[in-house]
This record gives sequence, structure tokens and C-alpha cells, in this order.
Amino acid sequence: MRHFLNLADAGPDAIAAMLADALDRKTARNGWPKGKPDADAPLSGHVLAMVFEKNSTRTRVSFDMAIRQLGGSSIVMDAGLMQLGRGESIADTARVLSGYVDAIMIRTDDHAKVEEMAHFASVPVINGLTDLSHPCQIMADLLTVIDAGKALPGLKVAWLGDGNNVLYSIVEAAGLMHFEVVAACPQGFQPDESVLAKGKGRARCVASPHEAVEGADVIVTDTWISMGQAHAETKLDAMMPYQVTEALMASAKNDAVFLHCLPAHRGEEVTAEVIDGPQSLIWAEAENRLHAQKSVLRWCFGQIG
Repeated sequence: MRHFLNLADAGPDAIAAMLADALDRKTARNGWPKGKPDADAPLSGHVLAMVFEKNSTRTRVSFDMAIRQLGGSSIVMDAGLMQLGRGESIADTARVLSGYVDAIMIRTDDHAKVEEMAHFASVPVINGLTDLSHPCQIMADLLTVIDAGKALPGLKVAWLGDGNNVLYSIVEAAGLMHFEVVAACPQGFQPDESVLAKGKGRARCVASPHEAVEGADVIVTDTWISMGQAHAETKLDAMMPYQVTEALMASAKNDAVFLHCLPAHRGEEVTAEVIDGPQSLIWAEAENRLHAQKSVLRWCFGQIG
């Protein structure tokens, strides 16, 4: 059974194959209506269940469209409207859904929930986001970087802000795909050493945002207040020196690009001038969630790698 809970579940060769497949399928669809299935419809007849315990725009729409373009269909479920929201266990939910659908994507809080889902499901389970990691987002980010003409090996990625789940998956990707991550995070919001260890010697944390960004090929940030967190003024105050500005972007390479998984808060983690500027690839990055997840689905069903 192929589950996609973290990037390491696939490994570097499969990730490279998925990215190549995503790029090929994206190119092949140029000019097509969004709802038209791919020519080969490789997942015709397959049904994807999507379970949401957290709000979603990009994950919900991109996975829905991904399975449609692959020839399949989806069932979207809000956990609060399921028996899951009334106390039914993850394990029992996994067993039940496995009898109805061909794969499950779950977007939740505690990473242990997605692991439990995978343990008890008899169909592939995909991590649509947990508090620990966000592998589908990073697949889209890697695709965006490659689509922009940059090779992954030897790349320098600068992360600014909170040491969160998105950073975890970027660091994991660095260890697998051989690029460097330098994260600048304020004291108290730095990633654990266990997170940096996922980079296999290619990830480190510094205090200075300028040090992180100097010579970088890619600059990445994320909202400072994650879903479920209070809008803490003390946290915002600590984060402000790590805001991505035009001046900070100027310390990176001339052809550096800016990424953000969205939703963004202009004037907090990034200025409007950067997010709407010529170096920003955020709209391509958002679209690439669709293309990358199509290949993740195909990998889960053994059609890649």
C-alpha cells in the first residue's frame, strides 16, 4: 500500500518521476477546459474521499480537480458533518471509507491522525496537511521551481518566519533532492533540531534574515498565525523583522523567485510589493497544487515509480 504522508514515503527517485509526470501532463493540457479529462484518463472509475477537519481552498479544489482530470471522481466531507465529528474513531472511519472509495485524502491537525488513518485503511491515504507537515504543498513548490527553469540540486532556499509544518516539508525535500535550506526564525519560533535533521546536513537555522536570503535562489514564507492559533500580538511583534520586503529580496540572486503557500497577509509576513511583484510565482505555485497532486495520486496507485 502506497501512502503519501510525508515526502520520504516516496523517496527521491519517485519524487523526481512525479515532478516529471506533472510537468508533462500540465504541458499536454495547455489550452484545454479545466474539466476535460486527460487523454488517457488513467484513474477512470476511481473515487477519492476528501476529509476536512481544517478549512481549505487550494487543497479542496486542487484535489477535486486533480481526480476529475485523471478520469475519476471525488466525495468531499466536512469532518464536523460526519460521525467523525461525533466521536467515531479515525480507525473505524478508515475501515468504513476503505469499503466505499479507492483513496482517502485527509486534512487535519495532529499528524498522528493521518498515521492512524493510513494504518487502518486498506486504500492509499494522502496527507493534505497536518500540524507536522505539508508534503503536497512542497511537491507543488518543487514543480514551480523546476517550471521556472531552476534545477533542484545545489539550489539555495531561504525561509523567513515561523518554523512550522511547511518548513518541515521543505527541509525534508532538501535532504531528499539535494538542495540547501537556510531558515531565519525569531527566538522561540525556530524549528526543532529533529526537523533540521530531516535535511541530512543541508538545512540550518540562523537569526538574521539577511544572512538567510543572501545569494538565495528561492525565498519562501508563510502566514505567521496558523489555523487554530490566536492572533497573538507578541508573536507578530517577534516576526516583523522577518517580513519579506523588496529590500530583503534585493539581497538574494537577481533571478530569485518568491513563493508563498497562501493564504497571504499582505503587510505581515510579506509586503504587497513583493507578493504582487515580478519575482513572485505564487499564482503559478497555487495552480501547480493541481498538477503535482495528480502525479501524487498516480504514484499512490502504482502508476509512477
